[in-house]
Amino acid sequence: MAAESSEGEEEAKLTGGNQLLVVDDDLREMGKKAAWSVSSCKPGNGVSCLRDDNLETYWQSDGAQPHLVNIQFQKKVRLQLIILYVDFKLDESYTPSKVSIRAGDGFHNLKEIKTVELVKPTGWVYLSLSGTDPRETFVNTFMLQIAVLSNHLNGRDTHVRQIKVYGPRPNPISHQPFQFTSSEFITYSSIR
Repeated sequence: MAAESSEGEEEAKLTGGNQLLVVDDDLREMGKKAAWSVSSCKPGNGVSCLRDDNLETYWQSDGAQPHLVNIQFQKKVRLQLIILYVDFKLDESYTPSKVSIRAGDGFHNLKEIKTVELVKPTGWVYLSLSGTDPRETFVNTFMLQIAVLSNHLNGRDTHVRQIKVYGPRPNPISHQPFQFTSSEFITYSSIR
């Protein structure tokens, strides 16, 4: 269920979550190219827990809301999908219930592009960065910020177990061994 908010960003409600991480072949994980930081964390539950591919570990915030995850890239990148792993069954009041996605060149000009309400999520939650216009399939940005605005059961701190960030592959032909950059080279890339 998607509805327009007064500021123009897209707001959606998501329930459930997927137990298996399934991503299209035409997307690649971009998180390893970024510098990650968080607004606060408990000792032993820092930003490294978001990227360790272990669903048993989690980032736990420590302080007032909103809780922020900042993802900064050295050059402008195309991003299409954010995937969070959250678990209401294990984390209860620590589980995020309202998340805001912001993008920009840096901290000084972040613009909210999407707000999502999560209803008791358990598993991988997919947040598409595509706009309402079919031509807007990705966000071109230097920085992405994920803000946890509220938690379930009015919890103060939050738990997020994993975050994955995906963008389109530079090569439009999937499973091709060469990375051609021009349409002319791609035309001659296959042998008859």
